[in-house]
Amino acid sequence: MNFEEKKIDRKSISGWGCNLHAKISEINPISIKDLQNSIINFNESSVISRGAGRSYGDAALLNNGLIIFLKAFDHIDLNVKKKRVKVGGGVSIDNLLKIIIPKGFFIPVSPGTRFVTVGGAIASDVHGKNHYLNGSFGNHVIEIKLVDGLGQLRTLSLNKDQNKEARNQFWATIGGMGLTGVVVEATFSLIPIQTSKIIVDTFRYKDLDNLMDGMIQAQKKYQYCVAWVDSLNQKNRGILTCGNHATLENMKTKKNLEEPLKYESKSIASVPKIFHNGVLNKYTVAAFNKFLYRKTPKIKRESFQSMEAFFYPLDGIKNWNKLYGKRGFLQYQFVVPDRSSQVILESLEILRKIGVPSFLTVLKRFGPCNSSFLSFPQKGWTLAIDIPLTLPNIELTLLKLDLKIAKAGGKIYLAKDSRQSSEIFYKTYPRIKDWKLIRDSLDPNNIFCSDLAKRLGMF
Repeated sequence: MNFEEKKIDRKSISGWGCNLHAKISEINPISIKDLQNSIINFNESSVISRGAGRSYGDAALLNNGLIIFLKAFDHIDLNVKKKRVKVGGGVSIDNLLKIIIPKGFFIPVSPGTRFVTVGGAIASDVHGKNHYLNGSFGNHVIEIKLVDGLGQLRTLSLNKDQNKEARNQFWATIGGMGLTGVVVEATFSLIPIQTSKIIVDTFRYKDLDNLMDGMIQAQKKYQYCVAWVDSLNQKNRGILTCGNHATLENMKTKKNLEEPLKYESKSIASVPKIFHNGVLNKYTVAAFNKFLYRKTPKIKRESFQSMEAFFYPLDGIKNWNKLYGKRGFLQYQFVVPDRSSQVILESLEILRKIGVPSFLTVLKRFGPCNSSFLSFPQKGWTLAIDIPLTLPNIELTLLKLDLKIAKAGGKIYLAKDSRQSSEIFYKTYPRIKDWKLIRDSLDPNNIFCSDLAKRLGMF
């Protein structure tokens, strides 16, 4: 079966923010050989792979191009003895959890949604609520099988028998936004668990300073920490949620002990079409934020939450991104080093002045970065805030924030980005030139491309 026979009619797709769209054709290779034969026929800047479409901007878009979906690459091979798993690049975290949690394992790093593929997690080097302790997803990858721009199947790892070039190609692929080739398989380590519950402590703080101090102290005791910030409140009050995996000893008092490793994957509801025009504004969000803050106790200890509730609360609403209306939204996520922590407060104040109605403003701590050339996390603070595109002059405000973050030694998350300039990108990702040299060795004909890569001038 050749490339032309698999091509289908063009259709329009978008990122999760629904703010950027592209007209594409798609192919669904059924084997590695099928994929290799297709790549040989691709033209320059003609194709990008795409997982579940959960990157917010244009990272997996290519207008008038081809999108590779890896639906057939869905194998899962669990090695209980070695505490690792080998999976196809098209496997979703959700489907993986259905297999490994009942066997007493969990992924070492989880993003905020379970509806991402392993290939996408590697391409974005996703992080979770435990970066300060366990790093990002790439830290736990053992081996990658990659089909490069010449159609060659490469095995990339950090094994001692790999030369320096192969090790660099490994780290260029992790966080490489799918531009080094197609991840068809990956092997990574798992962590053992006794139950599928998280034992959670919750703390309410009246202002940002106390919240940030609380987070620094919490990371000494908890494996997972995340803070919600009421960004419409002048003091930026917030709620800190901390958790550890519950043990069988912790669960002795619970009635459902007979199913300690139960995992349920389901969406509670969908956003009704009547709300697709957008219901989030500064008044509705302010009311929601006030309600959430007031109903949360000042301190609540040792509550038990399911994995689904703790790690993936928004997955309970299947299409929550529609709440922002037809024009969509962007998620502005950045990181700044500890020495520039004041930028968190300054950014919140700037966005509050223009009335950004975000009900999902999230603050997390990062630990040291890994060896990836383009990975987002670095030691310090990361803030993510949803911004509807109905706000006037929002681009001018964000341009000022971009400059502030760059000056502070920070950067913007590529998997969430849909609008930063190439100038800001090159200032904040200083290893881009080294990455390009390695990327060229994997794709000398520039087959793989995306609208993100074009916008940022990554080639």
